[in-house]
Amino acid sequence: MKNITSNMDSVVIIGAGQAGFQVAHSLRQTSYGGKITLIGDEAYMPYQRPPLSKAYLQGGHDEESLLLRPADFYIQNNIEIMTGQRVEAVNRSEKYVQFNSNKLNYTHLVLATGTRVRKLSIAGAELDGVVYIRSLDDAKNIKVRMETAHNIVVIGGGFIGLEFAAVARKFGKNVTIIEAQSRLMARAVAPLVSEYFREQHESHGANLIFNVQVKSIIGENNTVKYVELADGYQISADIVVVGIGVISNDELARDAGLACNNGIETDESLCTSDPAIYAIGDCACNYNVFANAKIRVESVQNAVDQAKHVASHIMGNQVSYKSVPWFWSDQYDLKLQMVGISTGFDKAVLRGSIENNKFSVFYYKQDMLISIDTVNRGADHMLGRRLIGQGLSVPPEIAADETVDLKIYLS
Repeated sequence: MKNITSNMDSVVIIGAGQAGFQVAHSLRQTSYGGKITLIGDEAYMPYQRPPLSKAYLQGGHDEESLLLRPADFYIQNNIEIMTGQRVEAVNRSEKYVQFNSNKLNYTHLVLATGTRVRKLSIAGAELDGVVYIRSLDDAKNIKVRMETAHNIVVIGGGFIGLEFAAVARKFGKNVTIIEAQSRLMARAVAPLVSEYFREQHESHGANLIFNVQVKSIIGENNTVKYVELADGYQISADIVVVGIGVISNDELARDAGLACNNGIETDESLCTSDPAIYAIGDCACNYNVFANAKIRVESVQNAVDQAKHVASHIMGNQVSYKSVPWFWSDQYDLKLQMVGISTGFDKAVLRGSIENNKFSVFYYKQDMLISIDTVNRGADHMLGRRLIGQGLSVPPEIAADETVDLKIYLS
């Protein structure tokens, strides 16, 4: 086995997505002088994923504009980047990772392995035309298929499925959205927001079906033709886009003996059960003070903030991670922005005008503000990030009163 590094202080980052890239970038910004190696299993340089279900499919981004940084950035910052490489094992006792009969030593190892799509497990799921949106290759495949497709079925009423559905309707495709639950984005937003987006998608011509399971996918010549529901109803489909959630890529960590439960478990410093190994981004599960629970947060903001924290920790700043989570979704001309964790709320207060497509929903638990959803009201979102991040609140009756400038509640 060939050793391709020296014994100098080094950071190895597995996963070249937003989180992995940000660790490398932040380390160099803070004058880390050791070796940095960034390993990704895709053939591409690190790129943005959020545009894949939106702007990229509409032609608003080409492949080059998706890149987080041009290739010269890694040379200029002395970051060794390995694309198209899959790490096979982590040897914790000797501190190296193994791939392609090579070993790469580390002082600090960062697992930023992300997630993979949850696959359909029904008859016909393997047919040509059943697609997922996770990688650039996925998006390139869908972009080509959409040129000739007429009927599109989206399975799953979460962010990815709805964002794609909005793009497909803009191209004039017949779109049917199938959601097993009773409302859209049920895990993330209150019924009021779900109902609003249902009306928006229907007003743009999409057909929505709720409270039903997909029984099978029917094809001809190994190609999708219909989606069959549990009641026997069949929907014509040239493409079936599946968005039913993701699964943490924690197998490498499990095989290395690290604690895993709904992802790779970390402590308040984002260290795993091995203090030389960190886990960040979508693959990591850690205690979140804003949720008062151990959770995985799947967002660009979380990936970036956790990466910056780990870089700082490697540089000797021994502080706990605490960053208010926030998210966004673009559907048609609507920007949905969310801050905080609304799980367990007992009161929701509307601020603004649903009719004008500019409103916010303030979520409370025992009269304490825990989360805010905004639609086309960026100022409320930014205010919410400051309020919730500082543990501040606004009385529910005041939140509903637009004559009051809520900035007075900032410390």
